[in-house]
Amino acid sequence: MHYTPPPRDPKAPPVRINLLSDTQTRPTPGMREAMAKAEVGDEQIGDDPTVNALCERVAGLLGKEAAVFMPSGTMCNVTATLVHCRPGDEILAHETAHIIAREGGAHAALGGFQITPLKGEDGQFSPETFRAALHPRSRYQPPQVLVSVEQTANIGGGTIWKKAAMDEVVAIARANGMATHMDGARLLNATVATGIPARDMAAGWDSVWIDFSKGLGAPIGGAIAGSRAFIDEVWRWKQRLGGSMRQAGVCAAACIYALDHHVERLAEDHANARALARGLSQISGIEVQQPETNLVFFKPGGAGVSGEKMVAALRPRGVLLAMMDGRIRACTHLDVTADMIEEMIGHVREIVRAA
Repeated sequence: MHYTPPPRDPKAPPVRINLLSDTQTRPTPGMREAMAKAEVGDEQIGDDPTVNALCERVAGLLGKEAAVFMPSGTMCNVTATLVHCRPGDEILAHETAHIIAREGGAHAALGGFQITPLKGEDGQFSPETFRAALHPRSRYQPPQVLVSVEQTANIGGGTIWKKAAMDEVVAIARANGMATHMDGARLLNATVATGIPARDMAAGWDSVWIDFSKGLGAPIGGAIAGSRAFIDEVWRWKQRLGGSMRQAGVCAAACIYALDHHVERLAEDHANARALARGLSQISGIEVQQPETNLVFFKPGGAGVSGEKMVAALRPRGVLLAMMDGRIRACTHLDVTADMIEEMIGHVREIVRAA
């Protein structure tokens, strides 16, 4: 399930088509200009006007009382669980969720929490599966205090949780005295794909965050939102974890620019992902999961090339992909053009033909 890219060969040709992740985006010239002109202050004491403006913007976007700027999305998830839970508490999440698969065991190491993995297709558990995992309050079992969903579901293929399903999960949690958390790293991909506003998608969730360093193209940062009381406690953990910053307005300006200029264009990434899936599916033997957003998972084994060999064969051609959960993942983003997609399909076709 985990992927660590091999060391970069200094003799290898430069990467021209980087589909490894949407974290590979580079700040655009307009974003760099906004960063250079940012008004700044001391973020740690609430004196950075650009950070404050970003937090107000995110709180409004997500329909919450307050928000806080974070260096990373992982810190958003970790601080949220540290506020919602106590040592020995139980969190329920899909078995491929980021908090289980991609955060280095931080929730157990820092909070002493037990995360119970729930099964389900495409990175999502059903409300029925969630309900079936609940148990009566008992001194013999850990208190079940938090349920978490990931929108979109990364390892599930960038799939979008249906709002009706999320609303039902919230209702079940409320009826059982549980808090709710949404890992919204790619939430805005879901809102652009569905047309459902972010505040409506996040309604009912006690905490929710968005990432700026993925499809939105900023070099750093996420922001988590919730009630004012919740954000006050998140700030305490941010301080404890060394996440407080100084003149962070330089970074926040990139995030504001991204919200102004890079949200609606996520539809281009989705279109490129569909084009990639369509082209790959026309190559005999390649199994492709049809994308809902900007992630394309495929298996070339039926064409006589293992996933590992395909990834390795594409690297000398300047194409960078990831192996994840036994499949190849291609992630479209603002630095990937339609022409690059066609070129990559051509490379895959040639490699299959040679095999």
